Amino acid sequence: METNQALPLQNEPSQKPIALWRFVVPLLIQTAIILAVPAQSVYTLVTGKTAILQTLPVDPYDLLRGYSVTLNYQISRIDNLKKLPGWEDLVKQNPVPDKRGEPLAQGTNLYIILEEQKSSSGIPQAWKPVRVSGQFPTSLAANQIALKGQYSGYNSITYGLETYYIPEDQRNNINNDISKARSIKPGQPQPIVVEVKVNAQGKAIPINMWVRDRKYHF
Repeated sequence: METNQALPLQNEPSQKPIALWRFVVPLLIQTAIILAVPAQSVYTLVTGKTAILQTLPVDPYDLLRGYSVTLNYQISRIDNLKKLPGWEDLVKQNPVPDKRGEPLAQGTNLYIILEEQKSSSGIPQAWKPVRVSGQFPTSLAANQIALKGQYSGYNSITYGLETYYIPEDQRNNINNDISKARSIKPGQPQPIVVEVKVNAQGKAIPINMWVRDRKYHF
């Protein structure tokens, strides 16, 4: 008579615990990336130099979308830049490969040199663009800054200053002030300027917007 004999159990191979660093390192990298943006803004805010940018004429209904402000600047338009010294050299250094009428290859980096303009009133006056360069200038006058921009296509330059959020309690006041400001006479400077801080690399963050004689902080 056969008897069933239990086969000896074989120990399954034990799984090695996953090293802790496999979790920690990716977490630290993600955290560093998240913190890098506000850290850059704080660095620019503390070490940057103040400059004033002139906006383009704007309709308040186009300006305010939800709780964000969308602005364009005089230095955003190619037509306002191609008259400046350095523009022709910039075009030669960055030829357009497809020749479709674009003045620059899309994604081209450039620097706009702005010069401070004294104001006789309490309202800051927009700084004047005096030169364009494909490289960061090695020397600037004490009353000048270099602002970094990028050609985004459609004859427009972006500076990372085009869209930002505003507090809800300021939205109606800004809307009303801009509506009143639209009644200025043709040929006069637009009453909307933006105060920015520009760091040593040419990157800027907005800090205030002036609508006529009123200042709004971002």
